[in-house]
Amino acid sequence: MVVICPKCKIKLKINEGKLTSEGSRFKCPSCSTVFLVKKSLAIPKKETDSNKVLVAHSNTAMMDEIISLLTKEGYQIITASDGIDAMVKAMKELPFLAIIEVALPKIYGFEVCRRVKLRSETKEIRVILVASVYDKKRYRREPESLYGADDYIEDHHVSEFLLTKINALKGVKPKEKPEEKKEEIEKPKEELKQREEEVIEQKVEPQITTQQVITELPLLDERIEKAKRLARIIVSDIYLYNTMKVEESIRNSNFYTAFAAEIKEGLKLYENRVSQEVRAISDFYKEAIEGFIENKKKDI
Repeated sequence: MVVICPKCKIKLKINEGKLTSEGSRFKCPSCSTVFLVKKSLAIPKKETDSNKVLVAHSNTAMMDEIISLLTKEGYQIITASDGIDAMVKAMKELPFLAIIEVALPKIYGFEVCRRVKLRSETKEIRVILVASVYDKKRYRREPESLYGADDYIEDHHVSEFLLTKINALKGVKPKEKPEEKKEEIEKPKEELKQREEEVIEQKVEPQITTQQVITELPLLDERIEKAKRLARIIVSDIYLYNTMKVEESIRNSNFYTAFAAEIKEGLKLYENRVSQEVRAISDFYKEAIEGFIENKKKDI
């Protein structure tokens, strides 16, 4: 090991095998100062908690769905709504698993994943990236990179496949489902027809009052947050499935040219889903693209 003389500040190489926990005295060959060197005590490594799961998602409905699934399985849930919060809680809580949305605000989910896997104290945390693709019919391939994540899932597959993916990461084999016997019950056509007619007769269109319409309209702040999230989803969507090309275009300062078609397509979707009132406040779509480019410039 290397120590520094407290007086002349020169570096001295010492055989750590000669040290004791009480300490050993050494004489500096340069200034003759005698000083005590103690054997460093190994700091025990903190292990991840097999019952804790970190869920980081900016969509409240999706967050609630994931929490409901995991709570039924007995997991303790820690939540985060942005990338910075997710990083802090991953280091503090050390969950065995982090379920991270790609389009998180402040720090994108794929960047959170990369940082978690690079840090010695959090690298053992398993990570499932959740992609909020804006067109679930569009893709027929996996992302170009998982950024160190152990698995990947899209929002619309969470209810069906998330628990299976978690069990696979834990080495739990899926249970074999016993074959269910289906009994077909035939009903007379006249009885079915009669019931359909009764349902039609009883169906009454609900009366919607003006007050109900006003109450159900999303608040402006909520619509702004949804617009920002959609913009992040579109940007992260482009990056996930074109990682190498995106990074190359940013190095060459031609991102807008290289992805002109994708940006135009995303803008069309953005304008269709975001009201003119919200778009008049600020160009959140352009802000998301510019913010992403600036952040990636720092990394590459």
